[in-house]
Amino acid sequence: MARKDKLQKTNAMRELEAAGVPFSFETYEVDETDTSNELGLHIAQRLGEDPAASFKTLVCVTPAGEHVVCCLPVADELDLKKAAAAAGEKSLSMMHVRDLEPVTGYVRGGCSPVGMKRRFPTLIDETAQLFDEIHVSGGRRGLSLVISPDELVRFCGATLADIVR
Repeated sequence: MARKDKLQKTNAMRELEAAGVPFSFETYEVDETDTSNELGLHIAQRLGEDPAASFKTLVCVTPAGEHVVCCLPVADELDLKKAAAAAGEKSLSMMHVRDLEPVTGYVRGGCSPVGMKRRFPTLIDETAQLFDEIHVSGGRRGLSLVISPDELVRFCGATLADIVR
């Protein structure tokens, strides 16, 4: 009889465990054909999660070429002006998808605010406070972490702010 496949831990999972941050995870089937801008919403629906408690991770670039990580509900759109103000920057632009993996170590649809190649300033939409637990990417497509927003903010050194349109 074959051994049951063991879940391979991601950097996000290893970092949270090493810091003693409680979390759980859910896995889902990856639809490689889904390249829409509503990927996160489709994943939340597949998992039966509340889209308002399911957060996507976007990476932005400052005029000086630095990076800012933004986490917001999957059904919402990032307001670049609000995010720039919250980050103390004049402006922000979205990082090009081709730069995502070299900078963060993550691919589109699997980008987590935890476990990037290095820590970046992180903004989490203030609506995260409305929930006991939120869902964020676990560091690869097919894996979602369930974590207290307070723990995520503390671990990432994040700022809570209104960053959605």
